[in-house]
Amino acid sequence: MSEQQIALVTGANKGIGYEIAAGLGALGWAVGVGARDEGRRETAVEKLRAAGVDAFGVALDVTDDASVEAAARLVEERAGRLDVLVNNAGVTGGMPQEPTRVDPETMRTVVETNVIGVIRVTNAMLPLLRRSASPRIVNMSSGVGSLTRQSTPGAETGPISAAYSPSKTFLNAVTVQYAKELGDTNILINAACPGYCATDLNGFRGFRTAEQGAAIAIRLARLPDDGPTGAFFEDAGVVPW
Repeated sequence: MSEQQIALVTGANKGIGYEIAAGLGALGWAVGVGARDEGRRETAVEKLRAAGVDAFGVALDVTDDASVEAAARLVEERAGRLDVLVNNAGVTGGMPQEPTRVDPETMRTVVETNVIGVIRVTNAMLPLLRRSASPRIVNMSSGVGSLTRQSTPGAETGPISAAYSPSKTFLNAVTVQYAKELGDTNILINAACPGYCATDLNGFRGFRTAEQGAAIAIRLARLPDDGPTGAFFEDAGVVPW
């Protein structure tokens, strides 16, 4: 029998993150449910376990060094390694986000979570990922982070956003830099676009379900050893940077 895979999903107490955890758990994986809200985290773990998933809670605030370090210790104590990290936690920052009106503090908050938080968690988990036979990192991005789409006349890229959209562009760029640095290892790292899903992040205005949005992350988490790295994907294929 093959060894059970171990995954950690940040922001997994609800929405797309929860569905990623559920999808990986349905494959027989042990899944760490990373979330900062204890009540929501434990409720998600209980729900996943009721569905037969080997889920465990991981207290995790991606903006806090001590919290992330403690999360890494917990995963190490439970499993000794990590096979897949899905950096899903993210915030929009609220409105207004027109560049002439956005509050600089909104910019800081969004980048701290959506970009620096990803770097903080990834670097803390890398020693555990290096112990895996086939480590994978999936950074949950967004189609609005594509500069190609944002600069294409007539393309549907949502409202003007000086914080959220650029934070995903920033995340995409960071993903490429990780792929370059880790190019001589067996770690594959890619960005994923879930599409416009109905979650509380957008007031449930999306036309896709959270489960549909989770599918691309689950696929990238299971890439073969000769799979791509440093790329940006959605269900239909490669997303232009």
